Amino acid sequence: MNAFDPASGKTVRSIEVAAHAGTAFDGQHLFQLAEDRIQKIDPKSGRVLATIPAPGGGGDSGLAWAEGTLWVGQYRGRKIHQIDPQTGAILRTIESNRFVTGVTWIDGELWHGTWEGDESDLRRVDPRAGGVLERLEMPPGLGVSGLESDGGDQFFCGGGTSGKVRAVRRPRRGSAADSGFEHPVDPRSTPAGR
Repeated sequence: MNAFDPASGKTVRSIEVAAHAGTAFDGQHLFQLAEDRIQKIDPKSGRVLATIPAPGGGGDSGLAWAEGTLWVGQYRGRKIHQIDPQTGAILRTIESNRFVTGVTWIDGELWHGTWEGDESDLRRVDPRAGGVLERLEMPPGLGVSGLESDGGDQFFCGGGTSGKVRAVRRPRRGSAADSGFEHPVDPRSTPAGR
């Protein structure tokens, strides 16, 4: 698992653990998808403290922490699961009509990435009912293979096989974004630290 500076793309820290398709932080521990399980990791030592089953059994595609729970994308299942971080029990499932490639929370908003064929977008969804509240459409050919936020006004989107992480600005609140409009995006690219 690598942490990198988004401005320079340089790796600033690495932890030697199995790491696939999603990382979350609860303020004290890291949670990392590793095939069919989610590992709870001490970020200081890198030691795996506990594991729980991943709801997609290895088909999972993103991880976020919010509301005291983990939120896990299920790629081909087109779902987002809210799960208990202690047991892995599914508490709620949200259906999507697109492949789910990543999940993140920002300012109380649940967002997920999609990638299907040559089309990708970022979607703000209602965490209770699952309806799409807002879409940020990516330019054709720019796939979103993961999603995270900086806790402010930017999303970071994995660029698939490009080796890049794209920074996408989140629409300002109180603007046309709140009315449910779709917004085309002109993302900036940052080389991914490896």
